[in-house]
Amino acid sequence: MFSVVNYRDRLDIIADILNVVAREAKKTQIMYQANLSYKVLQRYLNEIAEASLIRFEDHSQIYTLTGKGHEYLDAYKDYARCSKNMEKRLNDFSVKRKILENLCPSKVQVQGYIESC
Repeated sequence: MFSVVNYRDRLDIIADILNVVAREAKKTQIMYQANLSYKVLQRYLNEIAEASLIRFEDHSQIYTLTGKGHEYLDAYKDYARCSKNMEKRLNDFSVKRKILENLCPSKVQVQGYIESC
């Protein structure tokens, strides 16, 4: 059995954190629900707080989302949808290319170029 590891880039991690914070959360809740180490979480919390995407409530020790944070999540949802569509189209393109290559397999490689058919 193999495991599929999904790579998350900076934008994905920020969105994951903001999705947790949108429900108002303490640091440990964010850490576990966003699946981040304490050190990585701390770095991101500082970054997104400086960008005014979240605010920290001292009295309750809870992080909350700002208007700008909601704006980020809305933009991210659109970005993620477009990215998924693009990934699907690239996959479809790759499948069609493989079909063409199988219909006319390469025979000889000449000076770095493949001559086929």
